[in-house]
Amino acid sequence: MQAKTSDKAQKIVVLGTGGTIAGLSTPEKGAGAYVAGQKPIEDLLTGLAIAPALKGLTIQSEQVAQIDSKDMDLPVWQALLRRCRHWLAQADVRGVLITHGTDTLEETAWLLQALLGPLLRELGKPLVLTCAMRPADAPDADGPGNLRDALQVLVDPQARGVLAVCARRVMRAHAVQKVHATRLDAFRSSGRPDAGQLVDDPAGAGGLAVRWSPVTDAQGGAQHAHDVVWPLEAPAGALESALTVSAWPRVELLFSHAAASGAMVHMMCDADLSRQLALPPLRGLVVAATGNGTVHRELEVALERAQARGVRILLATRCTEGGLKAGMRASADEGAGFAATDLSPVKARLSLMLDLLDGH
Repeated sequence: MQAKTSDKAQKIVVLGTGGTIAGLSTPEKGAGAYVAGQKPIEDLLTGLAIAPALKGLTIQSEQVAQIDSKDMDLPVWQALLRRCRHWLAQADVRGVLITHGTDTLEETAWLLQALLGPLLRELGKPLVLTCAMRPADAPDADGPGNLRDALQVLVDPQARGVLAVCARRVMRAHAVQKVHATRLDAFRSSGRPDAGQLVDDPAGAGGLAVRWSPVTDAQGGAQHAHDVVWPLEAPAGALESALTVSAWPRVELLFSHAAASGAMVHMMCDADLSRQLALPPLRGLVVAATGNGTVHRELEVALERAQARGVRILLATRCTEGGLKAGMRASADEGAGFAATDLSPVKARLSLMLDLLDGH
């Protein structure tokens, strides 16, 4: 029996994975240079101004990894999943906060939602990720503010599911996307409104409060975020599989573009080449399609051949707004067509990997 949120839940757990939020400047390498993943999570929390809503709560930290998130990999994801599952199951824990690099935050957020979504709904607990665009020792570091905001969101009674907090925005895992390489407000909710935002406390008590956006169901009716099953969450049993395997199914990502050809598809499907490169056989391909799911004719022919050989094909759009309608898309030459998803290409890749991992 899992432990749901109760009045006894007086602990917050913060898991550190590195990233710019834990980075330190390297001025000898040039203005603005830094190395990510240097400062321990315990140090990031030391001296942090705590909002009134957190008074009386215990904050416990744990270092799960210390990496630049561009190098995120399967072992770190597995460790993070294990620690999240462990801490969420504790009766005295209100929720879990993860500090993460910005580069792959959206992928980790979706992985956590896809695999832990059912558990989070059962327990009624939130899982929040936050980050920074400037290193921890920068004079105008944004990490402390994002960390304070994320803690505020974590203890809000309406916080549910996996959320990302950056620059006072609160975004859901299925929608969050990094859209700017350098500015502090680097994230947006792609194709959907933000889950909420941090605003000046309307009660006039000082500090900030979370203003939540309404969540609607497929018919447009009001629905609490706790009850929402987000699209393409992993099949039942995928969590255990994800935690125990040494490698996930190989799924590659490629773009459709002007003057595209099928050469990359043929190379990725080449079993001899895969063996030479010590790669497992290709199981799936996610295509970042142009516009509303269109694919260059030369690429489409190669994809149809790959699909006929048993490679799963999934279309997503390379546009940052207006995801594809989930379902089957007919091919231009009346072939079998390809499956499509409203997830971004990188999240679609994760969902296809998890689907294949569970034997689908």
